Amino acid sequence: RTFIHISSLYHLYLFYHSLEGDGDFRSGECIDLLKQADIVVTNPPFSLFRQYVAQLMEYDKKFLIIGNMNAVGYKEIFPLIKDNKLWLGRTPRGMLFDVPEDYAQELIKRASGYKLVDGVVKVMGNASWYTNLDYRQRHEDLFLYKKYSPEEYPTYDNYDAIEVSRTADIPCDYDGEMGVPITFLDKYNPDQFEIIGVDTWFTGKLGRFYVKGSRKYARIVIRRKEIQK
Repeated sequence: RTFIHISSLYHLYLFYHSLEGDGDFRSGECIDLLKQADIVVTNPPFSLFRQYVAQLMEYDKKFLIIGNMNAVGYKEIFPLIKDNKLWLGRTPRGMLFDVPEDYAQELIKRASGYKLVDGVVKVMGNASWYTNLDYRQRHEDLFLYKKYSPEEYPTYDNYDAIEVSRTADIPCDYDGEMGVPITFLDKYNPDQFEIIGVDTWFTGKLGRFYVKGSRKYARIVIRRKEIQK
């Protein structure tokens, strides 16, 4: 056990534990360790993200974990977001990851998918923080300035809600249901908006919303909690 003194008020304990098994988070050995944890911070395997979140919920753990941004639409994950049991953390657009030197050189040759940070090549990943730890910025109102008009905000062909193609374009004077991109969740304030559902809940076999026959990408259905004055 290693003890690190942070300040007179806060202390951090680091425990190093050698596993006897293969480290599978579903094993009894790992579950016993999970039960002792106050907060879980990790990068779980994306392919098992659903199962991992379900385990954290089962054991009522506070957590801060990395997952694919598209996971917000999973049928096991989105209801947790809607019910305010899980939300996105403070994720800068384009989370960056260190990569091995040989892979970095390959990225440079292709001239795509990377960013130079202080001369170091980092790959841009479609990832986000997922958490149930609250933070101040989550309760900051999104500033709305656009006015509603039926010409600029058409109603979907297959659902009674208006299309809002960008979070910044959410009208300040519309109190009905609106379809917004999944990136809205970066700015979601539960005090300002109510999440109604996701497009696939309402469209059956069509899967997505349509405007004048044109299929839209994934949309979240929201409604303002009160009209902005």
